[in-house]
Amino acid sequence: MMQLLNDFFDRYLHDEESIILLILLSLGLLVILLLGSILAPIIAAIIIAYLMQGLVNLLLRWGLSASIAFSLVYSLFFGIFLLLLVVLLPQVWEQLRSLANQLPNLINQGQEVLMTLPENYPALFSEQQVRSFIDGLGGEIGGIGQRVLEISLASLPSVMAWLIFLVLVPILVFFMMKDKDQLVKWAGNFLPRNRPLMSAIWQEMDTQLANYVRGKVVEIILVGSAAYLVFVILGINYALLLSVLTGLSVIVPYIGATVVTLPIAIVAFVQWGFGGEFYWVMGAYLVLQILDGNVLVPIIFSEAVNLHPIAIIAAVLVFGGIWGLAGVFFAIPLATLVKAIINAWPSRVYSKVSE
Repeated sequence: MMQLLNDFFDRYLHDEESIILLILLSLGLLVILLLGSILAPIIAAIIIAYLMQGLVNLLLRWGLSASIAFSLVYSLFFGIFLLLLVVLLPQVWEQLRSLANQLPNLINQGQEVLMTLPENYPALFSEQQVRSFIDGLGGEIGGIGQRVLEISLASLPSVMAWLIFLVLVPILVFFMMKDKDQLVKWAGNFLPRNRPLMSAIWQEMDTQLANYVRGKVVEIILVGSAAYLVFVILGINYALLLSVLTGLSVIVPYIGATVVTLPIAIVAFVQWGFGGEFYWVMGAYLVLQILDGNVLVPIIFSEAVNLHPIAIIAAVLVFGGIWGLAGVFFAIPLATLVKAIINAWPSRVYSKVSE
C-alpha cells in the first residue's frame, strides 16, 4: 500500500506547483462550502464581470479605448439588469401568482377532464383507476401546498438578503470591471511566480468555459424568445412563465427540456384536454427542442467544451446533490474546470528500459 501511495504522489505531486494548486483548490472548495451563501454576491459579480470582459476585449480589438469599451459594456449590463428587474421578473411573478390563485380551479378542471377518460378510452382506463389517481393526486397537491406555505413563511427574513444582493451585485461588477488589472495582479501575488500548470488550466478554461457560458446566454435568449412567440400564437395560458422556464431549461442539457415538458403539458391539458390544441402545443415544443439541439447548439458551441452526455448527467447529479439548484446551474462549468485540471495536470510517465 505504501508503495502505491508513493508512486501516486511521485507521479502527480512531484513538483511544488502541483502541491500548491491542490491546496488552493481544497481551500477554495472549503470556502464555498462553508461561506458560499455569504459570498454569493461576490461570486455572482465575478462570474458576470468575467462574462462582460469578453465584450470589452471585443470592443478593444475594434479600436475603442478602454474607458469607452468599459462604459458601453457596463451600460449594457446595467440596462439588461434593470430590464429583468423592473419588467420581466414582475410579469413572471404576476403570472406565477395568478397560476397559484387559479390552482384550485385548474385542479377541478383537470379532474373533470380525467373523469372523461373512462368514457373515451374504456380499454385503457377504468373509473376506479381514475378516482384512485385523483384521490392520490389531491393528497400530494395538498402536501405540496403546505410545504410551499411553510417555505414562504420561513423565507420572509431572507427578503432583505435578496435586496442587499440586488444592490451589491451591480456595484461589485462595476469595480471588478473597472479595476480588473489591479485585482488580477493582487491575486497573482498569492501564486508562485513560475506557474505553467495554472496557466495551462486557465487557458483551457478561458477558451472553453467563456465560449460555453456566453453561448448559453445567447441560447437562453433565443430559445426563450422563440418559445414565447410560439406560445402566444397558440394561445396557451401563462405564456411568459412557460417561455422563461423553456429558456432556462437549456442550462441543463437533456434533463432540463424533459423536466419543463411536464408543466407545459399540464397547463395545455387543463386548458384544452386531449384536443388538437394540446397536440399543437406539444408538437411545437418538441420541434423547438429538436431545432435547439440539432441546429442552434452546433452553431453556437462549435468551439465550446465538448462533454460526453454521461459526464453532463453525472456532473448534474454530483454538484446538484452538493449545492442544490445552484449546483445544477453550474454543473457543466464546474465539470469543465475538472476536465481542464485533469487534462493539464502533469504526470510523470514511467517506462521500463530493458538492459
